[in-house]
Amino acid sequence: MSQTKSTQLVSDYYRQCPGEHYKISDAVCFQRQRHHYPKCPGCRWQDPASAAGKSDNPVSSHQHEGSMIEKVFKAYDVRGVYPEPLNEDIAWKVGHATAQFLRMNLTGLAKADPRMNMVVVGRDMRTHSPSMAKALIEGILSTGTNVIDIGMIDTPQIYFAINHLGCCGGIQVTASHNPAQYNGFKISGAGAKPIGENTGLNEIKRIAMSVRKNPSPNVGRVETQDLNRPYKSHVLQFLKLNRPLKVVVDCSNGMAGKFIPNIFMNYPGLTIIPVNLEITGSFKHEPNPLVDANLRELQEAVLSHGADLGVCFDGDADRCMFVDEQAKIVRCDIVTALLAKHFLKTAANSAIVYDLRSSRVVREEILNAGGVPKRERVGHAFMKKALADSQAVFGGELSGHFYFRDNFKTDSGAIVFAVMLSVLSNYDVPFSHVIKPLLRWHASGEINYEVEDKDAAIKKIAERYKDASVDYLDGITVEYDTWWFNVRKSNTEPLLRLNLEANTADLLKKKLEEVGTQLGTPVHH
Repeated sequence: MSQTKSTQLVSDYYRQCPGEHYKISDAVCFQRQRHHYPKCPGCRWQDPASAAGKSDNPVSSHQHEGSMIEKVFKAYDVRGVYPEPLNEDIAWKVGHATAQFLRMNLTGLAKADPRMNMVVVGRDMRTHSPSMAKALIEGILSTGTNVIDIGMIDTPQIYFAINHLGCCGGIQVTASHNPAQYNGFKISGAGAKPIGENTGLNEIKRIAMSVRKNPSPNVGRVETQDLNRPYKSHVLQFLKLNRPLKVVVDCSNGMAGKFIPNIFMNYPGLTIIPVNLEITGSFKHEPNPLVDANLRELQEAVLSHGADLGVCFDGDADRCMFVDEQAKIVRCDIVTALLAKHFLKTAANSAIVYDLRSSRVVREEILNAGGVPKRERVGHAFMKKALADSQAVFGGELSGHFYFRDNFKTDSGAIVFAVMLSVLSNYDVPFSHVIKPLLRWHASGEINYEVEDKDAAIKKIAERYKDASVDYLDGITVEYDTWWFNVRKSNTEPLLRLNLEANTADLLKKKLEEVGTQLGTPVHH
């Protein structure tokens, strides 16, 4: 009796290489394995015997995970409530997808560099971060990529580690300033280049949605390293005290609670009064220093201890806010203006990058100090790119992120703290006196307006103020000699955000009413 050789129908193709858009047959899969296809290590189909049948994961389960992945991938990072929609299964997929993406994008000699077969992983203090980091690492290892685990760290240390170790990238397990029930991942490429939705995060999401968790053993290796000593040396390059200072530091029960004792506590001439130093995984106040209510404990401590200044860090310590000796909040654009002058003393004619919502005093101070002002869109991805493109020595934005050329063009809460201490120690007058000359403009702060048709509202504004100097770098900026404003769209909500500034308090009030009336009713947000 003759036998007919069976062939696999196209409709039965169900295997899929990590990162590919199309499905392949068993035969193509086996052939790739025989020829040691680069994507085979760690793939769930690596063992033909165990992979002879179709996926043992129900389709409905895979679709459910896909919908959760959609929910947690944001514009600049991965973030969500733990354990739903973000959990260890999603963490595994994020690790696997990120490793695939980072290695697929290596070019030239980098492909042959063994260090570029490594991804560095760190985590914050949240109670679920250890299990999330473990799953993330297993996902990375499943691709044949090696991992260097640097443990519980602040986010800026992951940027340092990527450059210090020469890895192809890194992932920090953190939800930054979000409440304790959140977690997430901040992903960076080689050189600590940020990976956002337009620079690879969408591709990582696509891979994560297509891959299924690998039942085979991990094929990469994991190594644990402690980088606290070289990191301390790096940060202290930015600190030089010329007189003693007393500082209240609110660590927000976050990662500043690790580097403040390690780097700053025993520095000669520096007296640190810690607040919320304990790393517990829960927060006495929300770890977001941009909210005034979260600064009250810091302000009370500054006054009661007679401190020279106070600083409050966010959860992963890449941002901070300062208060002066009177416990008054120092706006971040004023910090940018002050520190710009400091850096331009030793880097004449250099560029300084600042976000376009910043006070006009920032541009004025940069020009007065012989620098080149560079306005940029709001957001750390835009700021970091602008810093690299212009070779700027320093950059700052209203969110409390401050960027440094000599810190791999990345932001750091620890370094801006060190620089601020250095600057203030050069003055024999209080903090409030140092910044008083910079408070010559009157600012509204950011005000939100609920607007359904945001584009129409911006078009209306442009028509109303067509006699002004207008640009569209981010939303619309309208400038006159004695006042100016910016209106920009929220990416996620039906909101327009207004920032307005004038040279007198009366003019500020008048123009705020004039522009605000055209936008609608302000909302508390």
